[in-house]
Amino acid sequence: MDRTQLVEATRENAADNGDGPGPTADEVERVLDSVFGTVEHPGSIAEALRRGEEVVLGSFGRFRPDGGTAAFRPGKALTEFLHGETG
Repeated sequence: MDRTQLVEATRENAADNGDGPGPTADEVERVLDSVFGTVEHPGSIAEALRRGEEVVLGSFGRFRPDGGTAAFRPGKALTEFLHGETG
C-alpha cells in the first residue's frame, strides 16, 4: 500500500463510521503528515522519539527510540488480528 492508497483507505474507513460524509482526502493527508511526518517536517511520533519518549498507540503497538533509530513493537490486538485470531 502506498501513501495515496493509505490516504484513500483511511478516508473510506472514517466515512464508514456513519457520522456524516467523513473527512476529505486532503484532511486525512494533513493528519497523517502531522502524525508520521514528511521529508520537510517531522511528525509527532518522530519528535517524541527524538526527545527519548516512547509512543504508545493503544493495542496497535508502540514506537521507542533505539540507539538513534526507531523500533516498533506491535500490540496484542494487532498481532492477534494478523494471526487471524480476531475480526
